[in-house]
This record gives sequence, structure tokens and C-alpha cells, in this order.
Amino acid sequence: MTPTLISAEPVLRDPNDGIAVLERTRTVAETFGIPLAVLAELTHRCPLQCPYCSNPVEMERANAELTTEEWTRVLTELAEIGVLQVHFSGGEPTARKDLVELVRHATQVGLYTNLITSAVLLTRDKLVDLADAGLCHVQISFQGSEPVLADRVGGFRNGHVKKLEVAQWVRELELPLTVNAVMHRQNIHQLRGMIDMAVELGADRIEVANVQYYGWALKNRAALMPTVEQLDEMTAVVDEAETRFKGIMEIDFVIPDYYATRPKKCMGGWGRQFFNITPSGKILPCHAAETITDLDFDSVRSNHSIAWIWQNSEAFNRYRGTGWMPEPCQSCEFKEQDYGGCRCQAFALTGNAANTDPACQLSPFHATIFKAAETEAAADQRRFIYRNFAGGTLEKDEPA
Repeated sequence: MTPTLISAEPVLRDPNDGIAVLERTRTVAETFGIPLAVLAELTHRCPLQCPYCSNPVEMERANAELTTEEWTRVLTELAEIGVLQVHFSGGEPTARKDLVELVRHATQVGLYTNLITSAVLLTRDKLVDLADAGLCHVQISFQGSEPVLADRVGGFRNGHVKKLEVAQWVRELELPLTVNAVMHRQNIHQLRGMIDMAVELGADRIEVANVQYYGWALKNRAALMPTVEQLDEMTAVVDEAETRFKGIMEIDFVIPDYYATRPKKCMGGWGRQFFNITPSGKILPCHAAETITDLDFDSVRSNHSIAWIWQNSEAFNRYRGTGWMPEPCQSCEFKEQDYGGCRCQAFALTGNAANTDPACQLSPFHATIFKAAETEAAADQRRFIYRNFAGGTLEKDEPA
């Protein structure tokens, strides 16, 4: 399905602080890109406790969340500045009682809507209401291919069975379905089963994504890091599945950065195509950007419009383009392809977000992180620190 943009001319509060900012010739943001997609984190509340959750360790409480009125204003602004897609996420977005209202408003202003969900709170009636409100696509996260491991990883009893049920409802309602399979050392052996499961569910796409290590995943890195042998096996499984299911289901594969030789183009490049809005309204260049502690982020609750923040905020402009890059990035032939890689990973592993992403073999830290990955994977520490508002709880018993 293709999103439709509203045809009416937007009403601007200030020609210097709205869509007009993005329409001026050769502005900084226009040079480096325009926002096409937004991740709307409606809440950090979630019944699951996944140890690799992309939410910050210091999560935002319900009383800090944007109101329904604030979110509808935000959605209108997004459409006005040319955003095409809004991805409703969390935490668990279905924990918000106003989700149907927000999807309906997004549809009315011309946004393509995608729901990224654990699915365990959904009823069939609620899903019908979301479909009637214009929901375009559903992504359901799965933690494994069988209930015992899947429920252990998510820290939620009977979650896997519920996810399967909701996935069937999605297809019955003829909504496109993506299966999100977040892979790590303790579930890689179920990858083939997860791919087969996605096909059986009628999914249009499966995203086989290795854990990215910041936030909760960095806190759990020793329990999650795969071995080199596992990664080789995983790659072989994906290659075989791509051949077997060509024309049936799309397979996206994201390898773990710690075993890479070159960094990936994180989020399409800092401040080029994407931004994230936190539950309290802070606008971030990526969902993990708050881990960079020396950046301050503007909010939709400030006196600035979203267009102004995208265009002018210091946080968005600090790592835009390639002018900020140090060596060896500045002289690298690939700098216009990977845009320096992940700033959050550079900060997490080197203490400086402007350093070369250690996933790159040219980084002086590359050998160190590769060795750390091998060492932690070989140690086979298995107990999770479960995600929660208390700052994490260690899994009670060593798993069998």
C-alpha cells in the first residue's frame, strides 16, 4: 500500500517556523535530506521485559507521556512537513487507550500507519477497530519459534501463543504483516523455525535483525552476543531461505556490528530521512540518541515547531552530512555511503560520539570490540537482566 499525502495547503503559525523553513532553497536539512518516516514512541510501558529492548534504561513514566491532543497536533505537523510514514511503537503502543484515535487522525491527515507491537494486549475487536481507523501495516515481534524459549526471553507467560493468534487475525483482516525476529546467542538455533513460522503465518516480510548493543542490550551484552560460528550458521540459514522463499516472503537481514568490517548506514544517515519522538515528546535523530549524554534534544512541547527542530536544532546538525567527520572517516571513499556509521555505538564503546564507529575495521577500537565479542560469547553467560522501570531485574535462575 502506498501512503497518500494531504493535498490541502498547511496553515503556518509563522513563516519562519514551519513548513516554509523546509521549502527554502539549499538549507542545511534540505541539503542532507527531508524526513520521510517517524517512529512515534507512544509509551515506554510494556508487559514484556525483553533484555534487548531499544528503550533507554531510564524509561519515561506514564505521567510524562504526550496527551491525545498533543499527539494529534504532532501528527498533523508531520504530514505538513512532508513525512510519509508514521510507525507507532513503544514500549507497547497498544497500552495507550487512545491508539485507535491516533491511527484514525494519522490516516485523515494522509500518513501511512504502521503498528510495531508485541501483540499480547490486542483483542480481535481492537484490531478490527484499528483496521477500520485506517491502519496500513502490522509488525509483530517474536522472541523464538517455540513457547518455552520465547516466553523466557520476553519475560511474559503464554506470550508466544498470543502472538500467533494475533498474527492470524492480522491476515484474516487482510493487513500486511511483518515478523520481527530479533536474534542473539540464545535463540539463533531457532532461526530456521522462525522463518518457517513467518511463512506459515502468511507474513509478507521477516526482519532477521541481530541485537544492536546500546541501552538494555548493552546491559545484557554478555548474555546475548553470538559466536562467530553461530553467525556463519545464521548467514547460511538466511541465504538458503532467501532462495527457498523467493517471491513468497521478503527477508531482511541485519548482521551484528561487532563482527562487521564496515559500519552500516545507521537510520539512513543522521538527520537525513528519519527521526524519533519519545513518549514525552523529545525529538531524536534515532531511537537510541539519548544514550549520547552530551546532546540536548528539543521537544514538541517547546516553542519550536517540528520543522524548526529538524532544520535548526544543534542535536540534529551536529552529525549531519560528512563535514563533522574526523580521520580516517574524512578521507574514506565510503563516507557518503555509510555516513560514519552509528554515533550511539561510537559513544557507547569509545566515550566519544564523533569517533569512527568501532564496527569499521579502520577504527583503532575495532580489534578490541571484536575480541570482547568473542570472549563474551565463549563465556556463555545466560541469565538476563529483564527490562523494567526499576532499572532491571536479574533472571532468578540459571536457565537449563
